[in-house]
Amino acid sequence: MSTTGAITAAITLTEDDLNSYITHAPTRDWLTGPGLPGTGDLLTFETLRADGLRTVADSTGDADTLTAELRDRLVIGGLLTPDGIQGESVLLDGATGAVSTAYFLYDRPDLMDSRPLAPSLRALVSFAAATEELAELRGQFAAYAGRSGTKAAAEASRQLLAVFEEGADGAVPPYWKMAALIRPLALVAGPGTGSGLALDLPQRLLDREFGPGRVARFEDVDFPATLTHEPTRRFLRETGLPENGTLLSLDTDVPLPTLAEYYGDEDCTDVRPALPLPDRAAQLIRLGHLVEGHSLLVDGATGEVLEWSERDATLHPLNTDVSTLAFTLWLLHRERAIDRELDHELTTDAYDQLAATMIRVLRSVDPTGSPHRPVDWHYWTRLFQNETAGVL
Repeated sequence: MSTTGAITAAITLTEDDLNSYITHAPTRDWLTGPGLPGTGDLLTFETLRADGLRTVADSTGDADTLTAELRDRLVIGGLLTPDGIQGESVLLDGATGAVSTAYFLYDRPDLMDSRPLAPSLRALVSFAAATEELAELRGQFAAYAGRSGTKAAAEASRQLLAVFEEGADGAVPPYWKMAALIRPLALVAGPGTGSGLALDLPQRLLDREFGPGRVARFEDVDFPATLTHEPTRRFLRETGLPENGTLLSLDTDVPLPTLAEYYGDEDCTDVRPALPLPDRAAQLIRLGHLVEGHSLLVDGATGEVLEWSERDATLHPLNTDVSTLAFTLWLLHRERAIDRELDHELTTDAYDQLAATMIRVLRSVDPTGSPHRPVDWHYWTRLFQNETAGVL
């Protein structure tokens, strides 16, 4: 095996490395020719660099209980999580050249199963490169730089899906299908040059998504004196937020209280936390509540959006501001609609991969909870990853 240059340089194998592992001629040509990248945004092949070719049976140390389908597959890399950690292993069929993924269950290898990822190494490298070009708006997606809105997102989605359909003969695996249908949604919102917030959302985006009368807008009389952040006031007046949904219910019956006022109300004695309120409770305005006993708050001075756990009396960042909160709620609603159109293919076949895709989209417009702006606990990240909660 040979490598060149930096850690992300191509990894190539020699004919001796391939030995009897790989009989598929195009795959042999690819590994001895162009090779595989080391580590990108979505995939890593560093295990191939470190260990060379090895079978699943060799990796688990159990050739007896593995299915015949998995036993001789070759471990060549892994899918990366949004935090850059290797998750599922990437496997190669040496006889056909097909690529799949699997979680290693070292205690129960008999329960291991695989999911299709690409028909060939050539297709796999092409799919990953196209997805990364979309994320960075370069290469074949450079024309989208500076563009935003639903039209731009739809065009980018069709373009990326066409790349996958061509490389997979129309049978696009779920991982790439969700990349084509979900990742371009980040283009819907543009940078906040007009709103004074993190994002500028298309006019009536929420109304079109949630339906007439389902988006609540506030008046100045609804705001406490501590809500001094004018971009936030303007957004809540003019754009608003979805009033009632699966994840969020707004306080629309009375003027918005501060957190201190909310827990000072005699009607709230049954939910008052045993632990003290945060120091800035008089500056935090309660917009409503999220599922599982979490209050949705906005900092009246800065516009930062936070969540307050009523059970644990803990305060954590949720979104950069109300514009990224609105985008998050829109993204969740849009993803559900897409999955229904696909007869729940995404959530049924690859929930974990869908959660990772959603986290990547959200972090691309709002870095709260990402390695670039880490927090101890992030509500959206944990909620997306919790399959039993069924939010996706």
